[in-house]
Amino acid sequence: MTTAVFTSETESRFAVARQVADAVLFEGYVLYPYRASAAKNRLRWQFGVLVPPAWGADREEHEFQHTECLMEPRAGATLSVELRFLHARRRTVQRLRSGGGYETVPELPLDDRVLVPWDEGVEERVEVVAPVAELAGDGVTVPFTRPAREETEAVSDGDGRPVGRLVRRCEEVTGTVRLSARELAGPYRTMRLTAVVENTSTWSPDGDAGTDRDAALPRSLVATHLLLCLSAGSFLSMTDPPEWAKDAVAVCRNLHTWPVLAGEPGRADLVLSSPIILEDHPAIAPESPGALYDATEIDEILALRTAALTEEEKREARGTDDRAAAVIDLADSMPPEVLDRLHGAVRALREVTEPPPAAAPSPGGRDLLDASGGWDLLDATGSDGVERPATPWWDPESDDRVDPARDRVLVGGRPVGAGSRVVLRPGRRRSDAQDLFLQGRTAQVEAVLHDVDGGVHLAVTVDGDPGAEIRREQGRFLYFQPDEVAPLEDA
Repeated sequence: MTTAVFTSETESRFAVARQVADAVLFEGYVLYPYRASAAKNRLRWQFGVLVPPAWGADREEHEFQHTECLMEPRAGATLSVELRFLHARRRTVQRLRSGGGYETVPELPLDDRVLVPWDEGVEERVEVVAPVAELAGDGVTVPFTRPAREETEAVSDGDGRPVGRLVRRCEEVTGTVRLSARELAGPYRTMRLTAVVENTSTWSPDGDAGTDRDAALPRSLVATHLLLCLSAGSFLSMTDPPEWAKDAVAVCRNLHTWPVLAGEPGRADLVLSSPIILEDHPAIAPESPGALYDATEIDEILALRTAALTEEEKREARGTDDRAAAVIDLADSMPPEVLDRLHGAVRALREVTEPPPAAAPSPGGRDLLDASGGWDLLDATGSDGVERPATPWWDPESDDRVDPARDRVLVGGRPVGAGSRVVLRPGRRRSDAQDLFLQGRTAQVEAVLHDVDGGVHLAVTVDGDPGAEIRREQGRFLYFQPDEVAPLEDA
């Protein structure tokens, strides 16, 4: 086992995944309106925070992340691991006194910005390279330390005269990366890889002047995540594994992290283990003009709202953090054609391989894409010689073969429809975090719905939901597919 620099091939593979990994690293770093004084920016570091053990013992914080995933390494394969996290750096602002010396102040106004106290984040990496053969048994353990340090930066006004300074201090952080692997029984050579990241700081809040969360954060690993790469072989998807591996995937333990395949689709030699739930092969939208650090992320809304900030608000944002300043400059300089690209995009279109029957009416008066790639818009009077139905295709009354209130669908051999009671069992492939919270909850089916692609969806209200009646009145339900529920009698 070594902590040597990665080979050029490994580095190039990690470079493919780092764009998404950077989004994980800086998610929530600074939120719109990008000012330190904003209430949402006073609670920092929401994701992947590994706190000192003495701080997290009695609180809803964790000192470790535990990743387990399956891999099929080839003979002689090497595992390369990159641990990435932010090291909180506390910044104070000091003004130069007229008689000499400095005093700490809550803000220092300059011509283009207002400097304020702030916790910056410094990117840290720990690199580990280990032959897969060395991971058997107890595996390998790599301790690491990032020492305390203090830096000062002189601040001058627009004329170059010194007016103050910024003092930045990092506290010591220590941790370990533990790697191990165990071969599993089965038809193929498959191994369960375990990767644990721990904060091992000995700092304790006992007797410390500050015992709140702010005192623990400088000794924490923030936005912690792992990149894993096999030199030969592949990982298995943890969200959509092959049938033969589903039982082995089901017993993997992933605590405070979520491993997915990373890099370009079609390859499986990279894994990103993230504190944010992602899908396999996550990617940054090609339309995104730059990092906005906010809710991974609603670029058009954020760009428009940022551009609408007052000049005074922009001055404070620029003084909050260099990354916030870059967002302000990006919004101010974004040309209209770039903003236009953010106004919606369709990612998944089905290929039409056969033309529709000649006499078939165009849905809602809209034809398929013509040969030139444009829409042929037709009015409802049938100017193309085709008679239009009186009711548009998207209205339930246009097809009397479906009735959401009376339709039934077979689930586990039992008919399920409006009024049926079911147990929710969200599918791992299609579900998001909110769905997973409902695992095992009972619900009532309110309607059976059919979409234009032939899919069936069950509209449900969850038992015990205080807003269930309002949902019924407004027709705002939760939706699951038939294979994501079970009749209550089968629970």
